[in-house]
Amino acid sequence: MSVAACAELVRRGDPDRFLAVMAAPPEARVQLFPLYAFNLEVARAPWVAQEPMIAEMRLQWWRDVVENASSGAARAHEVAGPLHDLIRDFGLPVDVLDALIAARRWDITREPHAGIEGLTAYLDDTGGGLMWLAGRALGAPDAAEHSLRAFGWAAAAASYLQAVPELEARGRQPLPHGTSAEELARLALVKLATARQARPLVPKEIAPAFLAGWQTKSLLRQVIATGRCDVRLSEFQRRWRLLWQATTGRW
Repeated sequence: MSVAACAELVRRGDPDRFLAVMAAPPEARVQLFPLYAFNLEVARAPWVAQEPMIAEMRLQWWRDVVENASSGAARAHEVAGPLHDLIRDFGLPVDVLDALIAARRWDITREPHAGIEGLTAYLDDTGGGLMWLAGRALGAPDAAEHSLRAFGWAAAAASYLQAVPELEARGRQPLPHGTSAEELARLALVKLATARQARPLVPKEIAPAFLAGWQTKSLLRQVIATGRCDVRLSEFQRRWRLLWQATTGRW
């Protein structure tokens, strides 16, 4: 139950976030790797079994893990233990963690989101909640929540749009009726602009939390320009964007 084990999970299962954390100062990695490993475990829980009941049980297991954190009864699990330490040591809001898990129940079903409002709530609970938790683990004050959530929403939307072809191939309906990929990308750019307006008020110490969204703006612009979801940055663009953000601290 070590941070190293969490880092290895993220390296194998979420390579973009792994690169983002490795671009952060070493002291920030101790907080971010357990959180991102937890997010990875929760995100893939709905997909590891064909039977919906088993997927529900996996998500409930994680909800129990989070609920038990207040009692100090950590589970013997390579991610649960470090996550409990993170919740206890940095006061991570348990309700935000629980909402992140609960939102993943949508991934189990084949039902569409309840309009753009449903998709908006899903992105806020998953991406927005995760970004707020990352900032909180790095010492973000309550005043930074709005900016962190807005940035996380935009980053989650970019990743979600990339996943649309795969979700459709799996029989899901990722975009609500009447909502296009371009519309969602434009909404995400508005969220990104909202987050950036508050940048002067955000402490520099939490800048590593924003590294996870280093590709966001470029990906969203590609979706709008092409009308397609299967967008990618070139390897040069990826490396340059991450290096620029890590060295300047700007997002």
